[in-house]
Amino acid sequence: MTHGRRTETYSPHLDRGGDWRDTATRYALLPLRIFLGVTFVYAGLDKLTDSAFLKDSGAGSIGDMMRAVRDSSAIPTLIDLSLKNPVGFGYAIAFGELAVGLGVLVGLLTRLAALGGVLISLSLWLTVSWASDPYYYGNDLPYMMAWIPLVLAGAPVLSLDAALRARRRRGSADHT
Repeated sequence: MTHGRRTETYSPHLDRGGDWRDTATRYALLPLRIFLGVTFVYAGLDKLTDSAFLKDSGAGSIGDMMRAVRDSSAIPTLIDLSLKNPVGFGYAIAFGELAVGLGVLVGLLTRLAALGGVLISLSLWLTVSWASDPYYYGNDLPYMMAWIPLVLAGAPVLSLDAALRARRRRGSADHT
């Protein structure tokens, strides 16, 4: 049996034909990408520009917030770790949210960015919003679940990932 390169370039996400249902299917994740991307960019910028947040202590500080939720969190060890350097932790969360949001908005390394969104939301759910009762009052769990389709599917349209994939496909077609 011989092995060769695949030469077909068909992808259901890049097929320009079809009816409105096909088009809706291709673009179904775009509103989710925009919402999560804008929300995480905003959250990151909000933290970076809030002088009270990026402090060890004081009203509205990351340090006081972490100390306040320590005993009600699912994993107090995560809180203890963040309290070793609350300001550094605040910057890490803010820059993480910013990177995740921008990555998803422009569609660059979308699956990786979405995985970052899952991990940020999971850590916030297990620490800050764990004590929400009932659980659906906390917003971190729904955010975590909203990231999962983007982890699985990426950004098949209107993204740098799709443009790079098309460029690689054109390049490999030129070499066959």
